[in-house]
This record gives sequence, structure tokens and C-alpha cells, in this order.
Amino acid sequence: MTAVADAGSGHALAPAQVAAGFFAALGRGDIDTAFLTVSPSARVVLHATGQQGGPEVARGFFAEALAAFPDLMLTVQRTVGCADGKVLAELIFEGTQAADFLGAINQEKHLDIEQAWLLSIDGDVITGLTAYWDQNKLYRRLAVKRLDQIAIA
Repeated sequence: MTAVADAGSGHALAPAQVAAGFFAALGRGDIDTAFLTVSPSARVVLHATGQQGGPEVARGFFAEALAAFPDLMLTVQRTVGCADGKVLAELIFEGTQAADFLGAINQEKHLDIEQAWLLSIDGDVITGLTAYWDQNKLYRRLAVKRLDQIAIA
């Protein structure tokens, strides 16, 4: 994996810059570019869905999100960098549903949900992605009426 450097300077990016580049690429719908900086051995935990594993978990989540919300906007509200290379990114995940998403049938509902992503960054490489959001709020926004049968609205 090649390290991402500040354009023309040859210097490694700060963790906050790595995180910003990751979310900017996702915001453009460019999953491949976003995941260039993610280690193949990165640990991923999506608390709201109970999914965990490697980068394929996060890649799959964003692929499903971009398919379900073709107008997806990821607006980073705030980032906080920590001395240990971790970056907390608070963002708004927003768009209009055009396909099934996380088991919720498409009802063309508008979704805007706050998310928090904690990225572990070592040098220029993302070694961990942990995500938090209110899954019940997400389902309410998508007009899911029964959580025991998600796809039935």
C-alpha cells in the first residue's frame, strides 16, 4: 500500500487529513479511492448494525448506502484529533431512499441521520473504523413500522 502524501511536499498527512480525504472520497461516491488508505487488516465495527470484521464490512456498508441513496451527502460537521492517532468524525448522512437499505424497503423517504466514526490511523493508513448511529431513528426516518419484520412497512 502506498502512503498518501501532502500534494507535492512528500510529507505524510496528519490523521485528520487522512480522515477528511476518506470521507471526501465517500462523499463523491468514490469507494475505491476512499479505501486506498484503509489497511487490508483494518478492524471495522458498525455498532448500529452489529457488523464487524475487516474493511469489506465498511466497504459493503458504503456500497449499499450509495446504491440506496444515489444523492447521498456525507457532511462532516466536526472532527476531533487525538494524540494517539485516532480521529472522531461527526457527520450527517443524508439522502432520499431509492432502493432497499439495511432491510428497510424503499419508500422514497428522505433520511438524515447523525453518525460518529472513530478512525484509528497509523501514519497515512486507516487501521480501524468504528461507527455509531441511532439505528431506531434511522428506521423511523425510513418509515419502518415493525422492527421484528424490517422489510414490512
